[in-house]
Amino acid sequence: MKEIEFIINTQKMELLKRILNKDGKYGATFNFVMGYGHQQGHGQIYTRDDNQETNLLPKVSIRTVVPDEVVDNLIEDVTNELSDGSFGDGKIFVRNIENSIQIRTKAHGTDAL
Repeated sequence: MKEIEFIINTQKMELLKRILNKDGKYGATFNFVMGYGHQQGHGQIYTRDDNQETNLLPKVSIRTVVPDEVVDNLIEDVTNELSDGSFGDGKIFVRNIENSIQIRTKAHGTDAL
């Protein structure tokens, strides 16, 4: 199992929800966060002013846990659909998950997803 975390612009959240629901009915956790990347919260910069302040931008962090066999297709779908080639398209992080347990049913592993 893998945990996939997507950090994207809030405007792309509904599109990501549709992609997640297309391939399976996996749950997801959404957190609204503030942050910046290499551009420090600015669009494309065409100035020589080195004293620009860092801007925190609104983002959404979406986390889901999926079976290993779903990961590659899911990431391909997300990168194809959400990328518009501009700064701030987002990031995807993939982490290994050792186990999952559903409290209500006591199911383990992918059965708990």
